[in-house]
Amino acid sequence: MKLALAVALLLAAPVHAAPGDAAQAKEMLKRGIAFDTVKGRGKVPAYADYLKTALVAGGFAASDVAIDRHGETATLHLVWRGSGKKRPFAITGHMDVVEANPKDWVRDPFTPIEEDGFVFGRGSHDNKFDVTMAINALIALKSSGFKPNRDIHLFLSGDEETDWKTTEIQARAAKAAGVEFMLNTDNGGGTLDENLKPVAYNISAAEKTYADFKAVVTNPGGHSSLPTWPNAIAQLAAAAVKIDAYRFAPQINEITRASLTAEGRKRGGRTGAAMLAFVANPADPAAIATLRADPWLIGQISTTCIPTMVSAGHAENALPQRATMNINCRIFPGVPVDAVRAELEKVVADPAVKIGTDTVWLSSPASPLRADVMAAVAKALAATRPGLTAVPAMDAGASDSVWYRALGIPSFGTGGLFVRENEVFIHGLNERVRVASIAPAVDHWRVLISELAR
Repeated sequence: MKLALAVALLLAAPVHAAPGDAAQAKEMLKRGIAFDTVKGRGKVPAYADYLKTALVAGGFAASDVAIDRHGETATLHLVWRGSGKKRPFAITGHMDVVEANPKDWVRDPFTPIEEDGFVFGRGSHDNKFDVTMAINALIALKSSGFKPNRDIHLFLSGDEETDWKTTEIQARAAKAAGVEFMLNTDNGGGTLDENLKPVAYNISAAEKTYADFKAVVTNPGGHSSLPTWPNAIAQLAAAAVKIDAYRFAPQINEITRASLTAEGRKRGGRTGAAMLAFVANPADPAAIATLRADPWLIGQISTTCIPTMVSAGHAENALPQRATMNINCRIFPGVPVDAVRAELEKVVADPAVKIGTDTVWLSSPASPLRADVMAAVAKALAATRPGLTAVPAMDAGASDSVWYRALGIPSFGTGGLFVRENEVFIHGLNERVRVASIAPAVDHWRVLISELAR
């Protein structure tokens, strides 16, 4: 019943709504938020069905939209067949969202509410906003009679926030379909200043590798009244201090060179000067020291590793037999995970502290900046946010792009959402997006897709 009602409301959008316009996009976003697509609730397939209904109502054949079940989640795959003059490209996003406890929110996280110029709800930003805008752009183009010169694939995964199994499946399907490059709705995007003026736009072209290492110290233990040395907790604590104080060697690539240059020129002052000095000379000690002191910038110039969790001992009156520590690392693109583990062992310099690899997300190289993609993004910005220049960026986190890049498909975060920095509530409480951001985001995707499909 809930799905049927949502579809009926979509198809009964305001009379003045044109296919794929902002009014329809807002309704689709709100209806999408109402599907609580959290892992374990089994709602992703229903949301996928809803999106398929919207695409079919927008002019696509039902046979062009495939929904496949994968356990309690699902994937959606649209193929818009083109003339074949060029190789296909793909648009990606994810339908699942992270958990949200209604007791902690001001408004119910899965009841979409429009209030004070915002749409509130879990997933309103991550990632249902740009998924919705891209779909509405596709509908608008299809309804206008646009004929693409290449196949356009839309891949929507169902477990990006958790297991990534559906992402791997879709990335392999993209590779088999000969996809030349990918546009990711889940990263990239713009920044607004305090007066809501657009001031920056980033196109994501690289992601760091996520890795957890486990440091373990074991000891025979004994009674606490008969202390012996070394103590497992003390040994682990010494290792934690060393890792906390260690800084990995600075690095730079095409992506960070461009982002640091653009941000340095814009920011000015001591930090801006340090960015520009680092670009000119990545071994400049003063520039490195300044950038390392900024938590927002240290990850842009090197691998980072920090202790995040510890567990030790088994009884209050016993010597600890085991002490463990989690070391979370965000690894610079191109650096092997094993090389980081080996470096941590050298830093700790204690054979009693065993460091092993625990969790590693897929590693992927930075994507080469394609002239056609950069030109299309520039045209989209000129149409929606005149005066802005797209700046390549490297994300400290990870998205579906990592799977595509690992298979040799260059991937770019080209989201159309612009937000103020203090209004980013991804994975947090009271997630929201501005209603005023919807219309330009639909246009952003419409221009971007049409330029690359000509």
